[in-house]
Amino acid sequence: MRAAPTILHLDMDAFFAAAEQASKPSLRGKPVIVGGLGPRGVVATASYEARRFGARSAMPMAQARRLCPHGAYLVPRFGFYRSISEQVMELLGRLSPLVEPLSLDEAFVDLEAGGVAWDAQSAREAGQRLRADIRAVTGLTGSVGLAGSKMLAKIASEEAKPDGLRLIEPGTERDMLAPMPVRTLPGVGPATGEHLRRAGMTTVADLAEAGEDELVRLLGKAHGASLHRMALGLDDRPVVAERDTKSVSVEDTFDVDLHDRVRVMNEVGRLADRCVQRLRASGHSGRTIVLKVRRYDFSTLTRSETLRGPTDDPAVVREAAGRLLDSVDTTGGVRLLGVGVSGLADYTQEDLFAQAAGEREPVEEAAAAEEADPAAPEQAEAPDPAERHWPAGHDVHHREFGPGWVQGSGVGRVTVRFETPTSKAPGRVRTFRVDDPDLEPSEPLPLVAEPGETGDVEDQASSSSSPASRPKSRSEPGSGSGAAMSRP
Repeated sequence: MRAAPTILHLDMDAFFAAAEQASKPSLRGKPVIVGGLGPRGVVATASYEARRFGARSAMPMAQARRLCPHGAYLVPRFGFYRSISEQVMELLGRLSPLVEPLSLDEAFVDLEAGGVAWDAQSAREAGQRLRADIRAVTGLTGSVGLAGSKMLAKIASEEAKPDGLRLIEPGTERDMLAPMPVRTLPGVGPATGEHLRRAGMTTVADLAEAGEDELVRLLGKAHGASLHRMALGLDDRPVVAERDTKSVSVEDTFDVDLHDRVRVMNEVGRLADRCVQRLRASGHSGRTIVLKVRRYDFSTLTRSETLRGPTDDPAVVREAAGRLLDSVDTTGGVRLLGVGVSGLADYTQEDLFAQAAGEREPVEEAAAAEEADPAAPEQAEAPDPAERHWPAGHDVHHREFGPGWVQGSGVGRVTVRFETPTSKAPGRVRTFRVDDPDLEPSEPLPLVAEPGETGDVEDQASSSSSPASRPKSRSEPGSGSGAAMSRP
């Protein structure tokens, strides 16, 4: 515990939803829900406007739609969010060499290690500068907590939401924590919270008064002792700049249960390849292959196999995942599949895997073919435009109308709203056929314009067509938008 509040916790406000609102003027101030739009989709983030209706993260998307039927429902753009996150993390890095990212939108910072704070006043000033810098660079808001420990800094940032700053003076921790519910403390989830409630403990003060022995009796030695220390406001964990990755995994939830065993096997192979791509991107290999299967009745089975040495060979991971699948009964149907690799290392032992010696990674073969014939990608047959998918919320560009985003699609039509992050007013909506050759996916535009830039779509599209020559609407009577999102 520190004598000064020099540990900072930053948490961006409703990050995914706020980024979508910032990039789409027509959605500002309106309920926005980001997540999977399929029948089994889950909410990733809900804007504060949507939260007033009861929508929240981790909620089934179907339930969110019932609570907030007029919200805008968008498919996540993780590449876009990651680019904003990199800007934010760069700002944090200017404050201190000790930055501990927890996710794309959340991190701890040791201000003392950066020499920018040594007491309450300097810490508050650093937090205020950070919030102003984040708004200037990204156009978004973040909430800041400052305290003498990581646990209290995180609690403070939650108390500061949205778009605020809270500083907890050392020495006031116990009085501040005492009336808070037990769920406020890290590691107290719904099950533990209910267990404590049945024992008559509903506030942090109750935990502190119960004593360590009683909490150990209820929750076990490690959890009980840790929880008692936190109830007393004690937390001596340091901010760690580099955290070791323990595992890499990917999983998919299917809109319809999979019953075909061949299809299940193919999906496992596809997930294994994706998992290896992430594994290689992180610079690791791994020894233990893990298969996760959630069946039709929501029962979840996990199987694992430990190899003789670490690998990042996709053929080996596919083989192992396939063997694990052989031990699982999938006849009733499969809702979710996942493949992971744990026991990570920074090296491989290729010679230990003779069983895969005759197999060659398809990606490597494709790369070799490209090396042999650099023109090959240009000669590849283009996909049928009618098969193109237009996810709700994703960016597009029209040759005549300029940049916009997909408002919805279905019945062979795609509806686009033409506006940019710096547009002065909500843009116009037009509907096209899904195979319109003038409409193409595009990269997201910056949320904050460079000095001198204009945000008007009319100006950005003027080089290809004069505004006076454009038709007022390209919509076709009776065409459907697919209702991928409700128009606000």
